[in-house]
Amino acid sequence: MRRSRMADFSKVVCIAILFMCAGRSNAVETLAKIRDTQTVRIGYREASLPFSYLDQNNKPVGYAIDLCLRVVDGLRRELKLKGVNVVYLPVTSANRFSALNENKVDLECGSTTNNAERRKIVAFTIPHFVATVRMVVKSDSRIANWADLQGKKVVTTKGTTTVQLMNDRDKVRSLGLVLIEGRDHAESFGKVENGEADAFPMDDVLLFGLRANAKSPNGFLIVGDSLSAEPYAIAMRKDDPNFKKAVDREMGRLINDGELNRLYDKWFGQPIPPKRVNLNMPMGYLLRDTLRFPTDKVGDGLDEVVSK
Repeated sequence: MRRSRMADFSKVVCIAILFMCAGRSNAVETLAKIRDTQTVRIGYREASLPFSYLDQNNKPVGYAIDLCLRVVDGLRRELKLKGVNVVYLPVTSANRFSALNENKVDLECGSTTNNAERRKIVAFTIPHFVATVRMVVKSDSRIANWADLQGKKVVTTKGTTTVQLMNDRDKVRSLGLVLIEGRDHAESFGKVENGEADAFPMDDVLLFGLRANAKSPNGFLIVGDSLSAEPYAIAMRKDDPNFKKAVDREMGRLINDGELNRLYDKWFGQPIPPKRVNLNMPMGYLLRDTLRFPTDKVGDGLDEVVSK
């Protein structure tokens, strides 16, 4: 009887060890994978100008793309590789985190907000931008601030932090909003453009980019008090500390060497493709202060310093 119990106990222990080993084997060691394959997979956004979008040749370009390519080059030097192939995969607001955690991409390079809730499922490096939430409306809409949205149709992009932000705003102010969703930012903006929605609240810089590339830019206004601060950062898989340290080191170098500032000026202070528009958007004080003391632990309390 004792032998039977001991045998059963041993089987349980062996099964537990097998499961533990299987779990470890499923963990992705990104640096080792890059060394073996000499390939980095970048998740990009198709319509998040000027961070990550497609140019006139359907090539991924943008501020975040440039930063990620600098990070990839830093990884190449650290791993002592002669070259690294970059494979691009389009992602959306809804599937960007699953693309990371399902090992489809190694870096998510777009306009993704780093906050405490998201840090539970993915990792982030140091932010490269801080946006504030406002809204785009038609110039003749007579909408100037959030109170003017009473009973209006408001579109938000699926999977973004703005969805919950507008739900909360609706409850607090009893605005009676009719909330609809767009698949991506371009579709959400299009719903305002074609009259399906009265307003599209989103991070201000994205709205400036969408308006600049519209058929009739003067037909739209970006209005409303700032609702919150949104620190953007490159996202990675969680629980891969060696890879995160390597990415953080390269981001730190880009900041300390002034290269991040030069890339910022390229995308926010000069004409950019495809229409050669200039956003004329100087670096804000929130980002300048963040870069003085670089850290990935941001996004919690930044909204306390902007208007409600």
